[in-house]
Amino acid sequence: MQAGNKKWRVFFIVAVGVFLSTLDSSMVNIALPAIMADFHSTLLQTEWVVMAYLLTITTSLLFFGHLADRLGRGRIYSLGMMFFAAGSLFCAMSHSFMWLIVSRFFQAGGAAMMMSTGPALIKQAFPPQQLGRGQGLIGIAVSFGLMSGPSLGGVLIHFFSWRSLFLLSVPIGLLAGVAAIFCLPRHNKTNGLPNNFDWHGGLLWLILLVSASLLLTHGNNFSLSALVASGFFLLLLIYLFIKTEHLAVHPVFPLVLLKQRYFSIGITCALISFLVLFFALILIPFYLSNILEFDPSRIGLVMLAIPSAALLFAPAAGWLADYVGAKILSTLGLALLALSLFLLSGLDIHDTVFTVWLKLGCLGIGQSLFLSPNSSSVLGRSSKEQSGTVAALLATARNLGMMLGIGLSGLSFSFFFRRMSGGLDMKDFSPAYADEFISALHSSFVGAMAIALLGMIISWQRPAKKLTQE
Repeated sequence: MQAGNKKWRVFFIVAVGVFLSTLDSSMVNIALPAIMADFHSTLLQTEWVVMAYLLTITTSLLFFGHLADRLGRGRIYSLGMMFFAAGSLFCAMSHSFMWLIVSRFFQAGGAAMMMSTGPALIKQAFPPQQLGRGQGLIGIAVSFGLMSGPSLGGVLIHFFSWRSLFLLSVPIGLLAGVAAIFCLPRHNKTNGLPNNFDWHGGLLWLILLVSASLLLTHGNNFSLSALVASGFFLLLLIYLFIKTEHLAVHPVFPLVLLKQRYFSIGITCALISFLVLFFALILIPFYLSNILEFDPSRIGLVMLAIPSAALLFAPAAGWLADYVGAKILSTLGLALLALSLFLLSGLDIHDTVFTVWLKLGCLGIGQSLFLSPNSSSVLGRSSKEQSGTVAALLATARNLGMMLGIGLSGLSFSFFFRRMSGGLDMKDFSPAYADEFISALHSSFVGAMAIALLGMIISWQRPAKKLTQE
């Protein structure tokens, strides 16, 4: 009985952390127009409110996972919860835009600590025959955070301000952090990972991602010669990273996995799916705010279409994947993402809530049809020894896709809007530039649709067999 109680205490604490981190990520997108108006920041600057969060998580997941295997997962998780709560408080108290960005880095460090240890804590607490149940219940916490974020965030911004979104996490995070100190195991039962972390590869990975993010968000301000030099610098970093990973005993990114077609296709398509998804998640709130003139609570309700549709169709996608495999379902999902982006490219000043809902709902359906079969295909073919690494790399690909989606959506929209409006930025928008806004939105979504179609072609090349080693 005591073991059973301990199992559910661990589950509850991990579920709270998962809920807070997903709630935060789904609420902050709704707050971007309000943050831009408050700090008078440009679109490319405002994107860093989300970019800083994802960049920190993407670069530090593997590091904190390694640290947790040495110091104890419970310790790292409880420390992460405290860091997340403190970072949320700092975000709410930000008196300048730069302070907000620094606070987001701090908050994301706590989220990365929780993300890197949560699944392992669940695996450690639940017996093997109940592990699927535990992970499935954690999936409910993820869905609940994504579902409630847009509507709850919209209501909070409407009645209070965007700062209230961050304040919400402070008391819950502090209470859960204290509970984690007393309830989570301090030491790991097993220590299967090596202690010699690939520091050189990890540092190059960090520099590579930061450099790519800065180029994406500030590339419009570079001269042609600076763009060329930046491109060569990125190529040099990629070359050094690949060479370092080939020589490393325990590389951060095991390049040998890329030689396996099921893995290279699965991880590439995962990156593409989140990249194109974030085109809509970043740009549509600005369309709803600037063109349709919705208040934040209505924006939240409209954006709820994506997680609602995903939650509705995800169980069917998981069930069908066992029968028809990932090749058909994942490719169909990417095709629906491309269709949705084509429909979104036709948005204008006369669209109704219902039509926007349908177009965003199609995006949610496509993502749900793609995600579960694709992940199952990659994880199902990996060996038991590789499963932890493969799961971490899938999470890294998803976060990297989100980062690229944020950067490319802002870069493309700013380029087209500036070109069509005579050099203006989104912060200078007025109703007189509605046509230019719509044209820039159209061009950006057409570009995202082309990327989704490329993903669909790549996905169709995956092996047809379901769960066999290649």
